[in-house]
This record gives sequence, structure tokens and C-alpha cells, in this order.
Amino acid sequence: MNETNIDSGQAVTTYQNAGRIFKNFFEDIGNVVVGQNKVVEQIVIAILCEGHALVESNPGLGKTLMISTVSKAMNLKFSRIQCTPDLMPSDITGTNVIEEKDNKKEFRFQPGPVFANVVLADEINRASPKTQSAMLEAMQEKQVTVGNDTFMLDRPFFILATQNPIEMEGTYPLPEAQLDRFLLKILVDYPSYEEEMEIINRYTKSEVPNVSRGLDKSTLLDLQKLTRQVPISEELKQRVLSIVGMTRKDKEHIEYGASPRASIGLILAAKAKALIEGKNFVSKEDIDYMAYPVLRHRLILTFEAERSGMTPDQAIEEIIRKLK
Repeated sequence: MNETNIDSGQAVTTYQNAGRIFKNFFEDIGNVVVGQNKVVEQIVIAILCEGHALVESNPGLGKTLMISTVSKAMNLKFSRIQCTPDLMPSDITGTNVIEEKDNKKEFRFQPGPVFANVVLADEINRASPKTQSAMLEAMQEKQVTVGNDTFMLDRPFFILATQNPIEMEGTYPLPEAQLDRFLLKILVDYPSYEEEMEIINRYTKSEVPNVSRGLDKSTLLDLQKLTRQVPISEELKQRVLSIVGMTRKDKEHIEYGASPRASIGLILAAKAKALIEGKNFVSKEDIDYMAYPVLRHRLILTFEAERSGMTPDQAIEEIIRKLK
């Protein structure tokens, strides 16, 4: 990496120590979260890319614990929104309230839970489309508009939305336009036998494990800037375009392919993956690894492909196999 592109001496030091910083950070997270290393890594990748993530899993697999632990380890303000059908947009963004001051009544803006650094939108598909759309401006523009006033959100800003793939009754599936706003779709699987044994041993004791604050906000902001400066070759940029382009050409399995936002997201996510591993450049393996969480929610399979039991991940795997 060319150090002349780095803004400050502190950023240079952060870059030189990135591998050690992330190693200590993930070890600290591991004191609380058992296993799920790939999931935690992908959450951190989304934060480094200044993107957002959608997490899909069955209930009880520790999604809330993971994201709250990451926010504590990064010393960031955390808030949680439990999405329900009766949740209103103002319950998320905030509203103007009347306040009496010096015998005069005036409006004062009361910020909602979206005014945090890390926001967990739990079961987002249970909120109505009107409420879901209230998050779009915050996700894309990093700001909230209430009435005639616009309020900027504090940086860094990250939304982790969750949805349950089992119980679909009374839900409002996210439209494709909103799904495309999420940089990654992360799948959380059940822990292994050994990991679940460690979970019950760790969380049935009187003392609950805790996490220390391993990163400060300024270091995280430097890491976000450094992520965009990780070098990537023209050859790998062409590979990204080939992967995304093939999602639009494979009409046998994919009805609608990914947008240019996926190309941008895949390059950024691969850069963040390389930075986490302490590498000076993006590799082909970084591109192929991040293709799954970047693309799986941006593909709409054909009816025939779905009927045959094909998943988006299998369609992506087939594309990558053809490019090798």
C-alpha cells in the first residue's frame, strides 16, 4: 500500500499493525461468542466497508449476542429495535415532542434508536413496508429526515438486520430494492457438538463472560479508510465483473442477476478480507470467498431452478467453477 495515500501518521501505524489488531480483536470476541468465526468476521467486514448486513438464521443462535459483543469490543454505541407489525417509522427515527421552557412551549427533536453507531433491527421482516422504508435513508445517506429537518447520523454507522427463515406467517418480505442496500447476507448455522458443549459450560456458571474494549472509534475510522486503499489488480477487477456479469447471463438458473452495486460491494468486501488477514493486496481467494455473502441475496432464481432445489449459493458456486 502506498503510504502517501494515507491521511495521517496514526493511520500508517494502524495499517502496519492491522494484522495484530484484528487477531487480538477476534480473540477478545471469542471470550464471549463461541464459534461462528466466519459470521463474526463477515460482520466486521461489513463494518469496515461502511455497509450493512442481513443475517438469516433460526432462533436462539446468538445473533443479538454477536452484534452487541462486536459493538462493545469496538467501543461503539449500540441499540436494538424489535420489529413488530405495529412499529411506526417514528419509533425508529425519532419524533418532535413539545417541551415547556421559560413558560413557552416549543418543539424539541427526540432521537430514536437509529441514532447509534451499531443498530440491530431484529426480525426486520415483521415490520411493515412503511417502517422498513424508514431505514432506507439512514442506510444509504447516513441521515434521518423528520418533518423539514435533516439530522446526520454519527459515524461509523452500521445496521445489522435479522430475519427468521422458518416462521413466515405475518411477515413482510423485504423488497429487492431494499435487499440490495445490504452489502452482505450472512447465514448462521447451528454450532458443532464441541462448540455447543462449550456454550453450556460457559453460560451456566454464575459469572457471565465479558469483552474488553479492544478498538477505539478513531482506529476503526482509520481502518475504514484503509480498507478502500488496499490494492487490487486489474485482472481481479475483471474477475469481479465476470462473476457479476454471469449472474445476468445464466438465464437457465437465474432470472434476475446482480446490479453494479454488487460489483462495488464485492471489491470492497474482498479488500476488507485482505486487510483483516494482514495482507497487502487482494487475492483471487478473497474474491471467491466474499462472492457468496455479497451475491446470495441479489439473485432471483428461475422457477425451474427453485423447483429442482437449487439455492443461490449453488448458483454462485457454479459460476465460480466455470471461471476457474
